[in-house]
Amino acid sequence: MTFLKQLEKWDDTLCKMAADHGLDWFELAYETCDYYEMIGTMAYHGMPSHYAHWSYGKSFERNHLMYNTGQQGLPYELIINSDPSLAYLMEENPMYLQVLIMAHCIGHSDFFKNNVTFKHTHPENIILRMRNAKRYVDNLIEDPSIGVEAVERILDSAHALSMNVPKRYTPYVSQKDQRKRLVRDVKSGAYKDSSYTPDVNALPVKPEENILAFIADVSPNLEEWQRELILIVEEEAHYFMPQIRTKIMNEGWASYWHYRLMHELELGSDMHIPFLKTHNEVVRPHAGAINPYYVGFHMFRDIEERFGLEECFIARESLNDESFIRQYLTQELCEQLELFSYSLHKDEYKVDDVSDDQGWKNIREDLIKQVGGNSIPNIVVDNVDESNVLCLIHEHDGRDLELDYADAVCHHISNLWGDVVKLDTIIEDEPFEI
Repeated sequence: MTFLKQLEKWDDTLCKMAADHGLDWFELAYETCDYYEMIGTMAYHGMPSHYAHWSYGKSFERNHLMYNTGQQGLPYELIINSDPSLAYLMEENPMYLQVLIMAHCIGHSDFFKNNVTFKHTHPENIILRMRNAKRYVDNLIEDPSIGVEAVERILDSAHALSMNVPKRYTPYVSQKDQRKRLVRDVKSGAYKDSSYTPDVNALPVKPEENILAFIADVSPNLEEWQRELILIVEEEAHYFMPQIRTKIMNEGWASYWHYRLMHELELGSDMHIPFLKTHNEVVRPHAGAINPYYVGFHMFRDIEERFGLEECFIARESLNDESFIRQYLTQELCEQLELFSYSLHKDEYKVDDVSDDQGWKNIREDLIKQVGGNSIPNIVVDNVDESNVLCLIHEHDGRDLELDYADAVCHHISNLWGDVVKLDTIIEDEPFEI
């Protein structure tokens, strides 16, 4: 039996088993590739029609060098949130690993299709949207009046801000439309019994967390093609943000199902034993960091043991990493996973809390601060003053900004805004302005 025929046979078997368990996924479209093609696919986030940018080439060269020198491996699987779901199988993988990957991909695709965080991503046309963006960028690069340097200058700055879109998807409403609504509300008497009457001439009308969309909307210094480039990056950021917000759940759900389906296949020892070794490598704890496969897999197993499989499906549909951990991470599970928190004190790391009666809730809160995009600073546009200075505020949550990075990002914002940018934050409990 040929390699592709074997894959088709295993795919048919896995899909039937998964359907019997109630999984509901997008149709899966597998593409086989060698290790070199996989590195290239990784650099472009798995998107077969993504626009070009120097940073993707840099990522490719780095990963290629690291792989060839034995300093890193390659991901077992790569799948994108599309309908049908496009997944990549590396030809160098042994057959037991191909079967594991296909089972894992069924779990991912089921999660993409059913989790509420992904509802706005329109997976049915994402590849077409990416292709249209690529065509637009290519045309700008080929335009002698614009060229590659001008295009990359805008993309560099937009990429630096791409994660500062609202974590919970909210369509951006133009400042013009917001002002119309506010004027209508003021005239209708909506604020007559309030001690506060909003300024209808304020810009922004209310604090705005979607910095990219705001700049594209109102910056007086951008050409139309520059606004369009910024909005391309902003739209892509909204597509990828759900994957950031559900990394633990998504990988945990896929790992839970590859483990369950692979056991139910009743494989021979020549495939089952290497599968178990690979699975244990995937879901093992990582020193000094959180392994989302490890936490997510054991949390779904714990939910099934305590509440039944139906509760797992409810969690998969309705939660994100933050709400998932807040609702289901218990002291017993913290102890089982051997979770603890630590921090740096005078150039030395010290343990702050362990999973005992007193410390496990602190560990849970510390973990929540690190997942679901919560490590991304919350920065909002507060005001555009009379001198056209763009005034930003960092919503400080006890964690100071890294000043070198903050300064570099402010330069990128200034590049897009076309004028002075000011960022107010707190450093070591004192007001600080960049």
